[in-house]
Amino acid sequence: MAHRGGAIEHLENTRPAFEACVAMGYRYLETDVRVTADGVPVVFHDPTLDRVTDRSGRVDQLPWSEVATARIGGREPILRLEELLGAWPDVRFNLDIKAAGVLAPLVRTVRRLQVADRICLGSFSDARLAAARRLFGPTVCTSLGPRGVAALRLSSYSPRAAGLVRIQAGCAQVPLQLGGRALVDERFVATAHARGLQVHVWTVDTVEETTTMLDLGVDGVMTDRPAMLRDVLEQRGQWKPR
Repeated sequence: MAHRGGAIEHLENTRPAFEACVAMGYRYLETDVRVTADGVPVVFHDPTLDRVTDRSGRVDQLPWSEVATARIGGREPILRLEELLGAWPDVRFNLDIKAAGVLAPLVRTVRRLQVADRICLGSFSDARLAAARRLFGPTVCTSLGPRGVAALRLSSYSPRAAGLVRIQAGCAQVPLQLGGRALVDERFVATAHARGLQVHVWTVDTVEETTTMLDLGVDGVMTDRPAMLRDVLEQRGQWKPR
């Protein structure tokens, strides 16, 4: 999965970044969703425009008419979610729900475009994921929230903790490390697979990290260096562009 369209190799979350990844053969793209003050879902990571654009201000406090004038890296416009989801009919998207206010506009957009079968929703908030499951129902893939991941990790060490993992998701999306310690190991991957969960790891940006994760048998790798990941997969005979 190209994380934010490959944020090290390209201007993050811009159309040229996503286009470059699709041209390479990527069919899984990761991005973030925020919403403007007037309810327009946009493809943007930060709560404010300041870090990556030539404008400033909170995205959720500005109308789309103002957010639309900002330029990422001084040159690329911010994408509406609708533009991205409608760009490639054979591409799937992992969407990180960045705020509670995103949910209602996100549901309307997904239903209008009829793309529920091409998205997976993730979040650092258990409450947001629970709300997404209520609003979408079982038609949309979601990842485990932080509590679910913690329970899965605990159950990988103690079978008696298995009952703590409530499987309402299709995958566990986890960082390489947590608190300075490696989170993903053979035990974790085996436990997830035994519960019918895929394991997606972020953000994997070196050849060594990528090789380690692939050797462990993870199902998804999110990277800011899509060209690097493609090269590693090609060398392993595992690159299958579509």
